Amino acid sequence: MNTHLKRKIAFALSMGVVTTGIISFALLALNLGFTETFALTWLRSWGIGYLIVIPAILLVGPRLQAQVDRLIP
Repeated sequence: MNTHLKRKIAFALSMGVVTTGIISFALLALNLGFTETFALTWLRSWGIGYLIVIPAILLVGPRLQAQVDRLIP
C-alpha cells in the first residue's frame, strides 16, 4: 500500500472519529438533554455512527471528490 493511500485512509478514519463524535454529542444533547444515561447513550450512538460513516467516507468520498474536481477545475 502506498503512502498516499495510507494517508487517505488515516484521514478518513480520523475525520470519522471527530465528525461522528461532535454530531452525535450535539444531537443527543439537543434531543435528550444531559440525563443520567447520556454518556452511555452517546458512546453507543457514536460507535454506530462511526461504523456507518467510515464506509461512506471511503466509498463515496473518492467519487464525490471526482465530481467536485470535474465541476471546479
